[in-house]
Amino acid sequence: MLINEELLLLIIINVSSAGIFIGGLACSIKFIEAQIKRLEIKQDKHNNLIERMAVVEQSTKSAHHRIDSMEDFYSENIKQWNRFNKTV
Repeated sequence: MLINEELLLLIIINVSSAGIFIGGLACSIKFIEAQIKRLEIKQDKHNNLIERMAVVEQSTKSAHHRIDSMEDFYSENIKQWNRFNKTV
């Protein structure tokens, strides 16, 4: 059975089209994977920043607590000093 030229040309065109389509899909998949990796790296940086900010916030709370304690201590000592000076 002989395949005429038109049928052979049609088969070649369809196979070529399928190859181009599959190649395009493969390129698209690689591009999407690269974008996902880039986003994962950005997310890791963001998560690292969030963790560091949590540490900074805790340190700030601790510093404010110490400052409040010192303010209370000094204000009480100033009150006692003022009372002492009034009696003398």
